Amino acid sequence: MKWLLRSVRPVRYRSSAVCESRTIPGVRYTIRRISLGRRIELAEAIRDLAQELECREAGSTAREQVEAAVLSAKIDQVYLRWGTLAITGLLIDGARATAESLYESGPEELRREIVERIKRECGLSDNDRKN
Repeated sequence: MKWLLRSVRPVRYRSSAVCESRTIPGVRYTIRRISLGRRIELAEAIRDLAQELECREAGSTAREQVEAAVLSAKIDQVYLRWGTLAITGLLIDGARATAESLYESGPEELRREIVERIKRECGLSDNDRKN
């Protein structure tokens, strides 16, 4: 007996996710969902920064620790720019918010929330996420 399982309707997949902000009510943001191609793209974008961060975190001087903090912020900037497709419900200095304007001048708690959500979407572990 042949079993032919056919889907009556095609499966719908969205390559992005819309999220309601927990930190600022009324703000929504759209982030990329991860795929193999996007995972490779992101890994290539942060590879050098992550290697440098690992070296700086191993250092014991105050200068190395400050440099590690700067590198960690730069990695977060890459995640934010790479993963944020849209931000609605927020004006920054009278203009619609973008990933760039959020990074430069926006509310820090929203920036952190979005970066955390992007990292979660990428399936990073808690240890990976701390960076």
